[in-house]
Amino acid sequence: MKTKHTYRGVVLRNASPAARAHAQPAVAAAASQPRVRVGREVAGRAGKGVTVITGLTLDGAQLDELAARLKRLCGAGGAVKHGRIEIQGDHRDRLVAELCRLGLQAKRSGG
Repeated sequence: MKTKHTYRGVVLRNASPAARAHAQPAVAAAASQPRVRVGREVAGRAGKGVTVITGLTLDGAQLDELAARLKRLCGAGGAVKHGRIEIQGDHRDRLVAELCRLGLQAKRSGG
């Protein structure tokens, strides 16, 4: 079985179907973890910056509770809209650190 390393992982070439089936569960396990992105948006807000947290797989009550906790941490207002948390101002670094501390895999997105 010949492998080729790429930036996305390892690609199995000329492998039997059994070997490919054995390699796929590791990829599926890594994909099952949610990707939480913390970015900044200004579109449609008259130039005012808002920090947006996307990719959370929480229900409505848990999302509201997390939003309240993060707003208190930043000392800013915000809202939960369409399954995303929006917090007024640019607090990306602080929010990524707090989400990682809570056990979520958060990553800063955007410039």
